[in-house]
Amino acid sequence: MYRGILYMLLSSVCFALINICVKILSNSGDLFLEIQDYPSYELVFFRSIISLVICFAIIRHKKIPFFGNNKKWLIIRGFAGVTALLMFFITLKHLPIAISTTVQYLSPIFTILFAIKLQKEKVKPIQWLFFFISLSGVAWIGFFKDGNVPFNPIWLLLGLISAIISGIAYNAIMKCRETDEPITVVMYFPLIATPLMLTACLIFGFVVPQGIEWLILLAIGVLTQAAQISMTRAFHADAAAKVTPIKYVGAIYAVAAGFFIFNEELGWYSSIGIVLILSGVLLNTFFKSLGKTA
Repeated sequence: MYRGILYMLLSSVCFALINICVKILSNSGDLFLEIQDYPSYELVFFRSIISLVICFAIIRHKKIPFFGNNKKWLIIRGFAGVTALLMFFITLKHLPIAISTTVQYLSPIFTILFAIKLQKEKVKPIQWLFFFISLSGVAWIGFFKDGNVPFNPIWLLLGLISAIISGIAYNAIMKCRETDEPITVVMYFPLIATPLMLTACLIFGFVVPQGIEWLILLAIGVLTQAAQISMTRAFHADAAAKVTPIKYVGAIYAVAAGFFIFNEELGWYSSIGIVLILSGVLLNTFFKSLGKTA
């Protein structure tokens, strides 16, 4: 009954750990660790190539078709996923982790909005109010900036675009729930991301990992595999409106990580914006749960 929710909770924990690792590697100057700063495209490359190797091994072991069946939506899932992830990693570099992660967690809203057309998802009028509350939180953060949380609003906009494109990727995953194995759906992300990000590394420059950096990069890849498989199984197990809002739990992890690991102190305006975003999605989650049990 709650299998989809449990899968999404596991996925959110893994994604939170990934975000911490990415933040360490892309903004290490603010930490006590002597770690190089990595460009976002290189982090996506390492994340993808490790995942691709794991996916290839699993698919070969299971003896299932490597390129899957629903190729149209698998390819859309891959391109949308890598675009959204690259944008998100850039925002992680330039914004406090709590803000960048919370804005990215608007993706469930856009997933539901796209699902109205693509999945024939039913949305009741009051849910639009909840969606508005969440989106108003982004506007609040952008217009009412705290003096101790300086950032360029362009990164906030980039995060919003990333969330929109993620909504497309998640709908593509749902389109494949009856046609392809979860591991095949997961595999299409690194299959497309690896050559694209390798090209970026060759053109724009490559940072050679040193020491503990290899372990952090490996952790990103392994956690990615666990997160992606759990998320895909969540979408296969239940409706988008029920499982996608659970991703917002990750915003709580991000606030804690920002404070305890990265010494990021959010001001009142930023905190209010985060609360607005989370309130909208939690209200929507509770409303959908009541609708399912009514």
